[in-house]
Amino acid sequence: MSFFSVLVAAAAGYALGAVWYMLLSRQWIAAAGVACDEAGKPLNRSATPFILSAIAMLLVAGMMRHVFGMTGIHGFGSGLVAGFGLGAFVAAPWIVINYAYAGRPRALTFIDGGYAVLGSAVIGAVLGLF
Repeated sequence: MSFFSVLVAAAAGYALGAVWYMLLSRQWIAAAGVACDEAGKPLNRSATPFILSAIAMLLVAGMMRHVFGMTGIHGFGSGLVAGFGLGAFVAAPWIVINYAYAGRPRALTFIDGGYAVLGSAVIGAVLGLF
């Protein structure tokens, strides 16, 4: 597995996030309590969250590549299952803990936790192909 595999996997995870949050934008905005203008567009239109998301996807994909290499995970199916497992049993529970203590809405937990699970699965599947 090369750095190229990390870039492709990170891009796939990022793209899934774009689709996920576009489909669930109204629900996410309501659950997150994001301030919007009269047209329903968020007031904060900074590029910072998008840049940080790209960096985060690179970090996740890079670490997953390292773990997959150490454990001998190869192939689309194995990568998908391993990525799903990391998302469902590491990333999502962490989100649940943080949101529970912060008193965040359950809907936000499901939306963000769901993305953590599916995004990890997609990154794992892509890494498994390399």
